[in-house]
Amino acid sequence: MLFWFIRPIRLLTSVLKANASTRQIAFGVALGMLLGLVPKGNLFAVGIATLVFASRVHLGAAVLSSISFSWVGLLLDPLSHWLGSALLTSPPLQPLFVRLYELPFAPWTQFNNTVVCGSLLIGLLSCYPTYRLAHWCSRRYTPIAAAKLKRYRFYQVLFGTDLLTSWRAR
Repeated sequence: MLFWFIRPIRLLTSVLKANASTRQIAFGVALGMLLGLVPKGNLFAVGIATLVFASRVHLGAAVLSSISFSWVGLLLDPLSHWLGSALLTSPPLQPLFVRLYELPFAPWTQFNNTVVCGSLLIGLLSCYPTYRLAHWCSRRYTPIAAAKLKRYRFYQVLFGTDLLTSWRAR
């Protein structure tokens, strides 16, 4: 029972461990942001989640940013609706959207929903700046935070260093 409580905490604090590269952490934050902004229950969210789990990104960073940006996505729904409505009702793009929606998998994407379309557009446009910012922050602050966190007994017990040293001492 305790394992189900400790595992998510280990996953989230593993962002600060120094065994992941800063690029993996940054890609995890960027893909988690994209997953968090897109409304769930469509093929886009499933595809992004599959990409997160199939690629070599930092899962802790992806999960943490996905949870965080899910709340941000709720606040951006009016903007997403406005952007999606403007994009979907644009006369030059109407034939393209009609052709795309006639594809067999298109109804599962829910691309005709203005919030899904706008959220996907916002997420795709902000993916690269999020990656750059997360890469800079992880390169600068991860070693400092990891060094400070390793001093706490909770961190040592959480990652088993005390258990391992007491077992080897016998």
